[in-house]
Amino acid sequence: MKFYQSGPLKGEIAVPGDKSISHRSVMFGSIARGTTEITGFLQGADCLSTISCFRKMGVEIENTPDAVLVHGRGLHGLTAPESVLDCGNSGTTTRLISGILAGQTFSCTLTGDASIQKRPMKRIMEPLGMMGAQIRSVNDNSCAPLAITGSPLHGIHYHSKVASAQVKSSILLAGLYADGKTQVTEPALSRNHTEIMLRFFGADVTSEGCTASILPAEELYGQKITVPGDISSASYFIAAALLVPGSELLIKNVGINPTRDGILRVCKAMGADIALQSAVYDRGEPVADLLVRHSSLKATEISGELIPTLIDEIPVIAVMACAASGTTVIRDAAELKVKESNRIRTVVDNLKAMGAHIEETDDGMVIEGGYPLHGGLIESHLDHRIAMSFAIASLIAEGETTIQNADCVNISYPSFYEDLERLKH
Repeated sequence: MKFYQSGPLKGEIAVPGDKSISHRSVMFGSIARGTTEITGFLQGADCLSTISCFRKMGVEIENTPDAVLVHGRGLHGLTAPESVLDCGNSGTTTRLISGILAGQTFSCTLTGDASIQKRPMKRIMEPLGMMGAQIRSVNDNSCAPLAITGSPLHGIHYHSKVASAQVKSSILLAGLYADGKTQVTEPALSRNHTEIMLRFFGADVTSEGCTASILPAEELYGQKITVPGDISSASYFIAAALLVPGSELLIKNVGINPTRDGILRVCKAMGADIALQSAVYDRGEPVADLLVRHSSLKATEISGELIPTLIDEIPVIAVMACAASGTTVIRDAAELKVKESNRIRTVVDNLKAMGAHIEETDDGMVIEGGYPLHGGLIESHLDHRIAMSFAIASLIAEGETTIQNADCVNISYPSFYEDLERLKH
């Protein structure tokens, strides 16, 4: 797809439902008793992969225009799938489902697309193995496909090397089936949607600092879930409004969970004009409207415990840094190397192609702002967050920007380009 410099962006937008919460609502609803009704569900390819996997394990799931209805089968009601469970491009599906499958009474195999088959799974295989799970990499390379045989599990206290909600959630879900308390301690607090939602489904989950604990459950119970707008999807429109002169956008109903709102904290540090309006708490998840106006940005440093709260937003933050005065430093973000693409290298290479002054480091990047961007050929590497970030970069770049494999945005935001076009004036 080809993109060009834009005039002001104005108006209102409601971004699609939060991807993390959409995944979890289907998973927890599937292993709960009764029906879980989900409104605001993200109809992206990743979340549809989760629905597909649980349907293959005997769960009736109605995906209607108004709501997704998950007719749960209880903690021990899943049945052995007749074929391989295909997680598509979804790391969340792959890692979280592994925790659930570890405690079942049947065997199955999980796989995914070429990208998933390169992403590291040792980070869940190791702790699940310590709990007694039988889980192996079919190709013996610590990646999917994974062969999992359900086994009796015991509780452990796991000290994770990475602050990862997927790792934490996989272990906590296995803990539902264990014989005692299961605990996960992280080096920094990762997103906590699993802990919040499991409590509403009836699980005994507690959190203290960077440690989450769960006790084995007799049963979970179906709930009504309203999925807030995804702050990761909102971040592209936040950046667009801040970067393009004359812009003013109201982004409605965005989840602002403090384990996910790092983008807002960075924007504030950069001098952005963002106001939160109509903030409410919905079942433990805070939601607000964001009023964003064009701003002159200044450089900042992004590191440490802030990183897990904005790991998916770093590509678009790098684009913002190109327009900021001064030198922005991003560090402690080595986790970016094992996403859908090596996002450190991909961001640096593509921004250099647009004329940015940017250098790659072992765990991040250094961006010298204030140099104008020009159009270029952008390789998305089939990574939805790269495609969306560079669509935003094109808005302030002189000339024509071409993004290869731009339709990979279907993973998380199928209507992204249409929504962006609608706001241009």
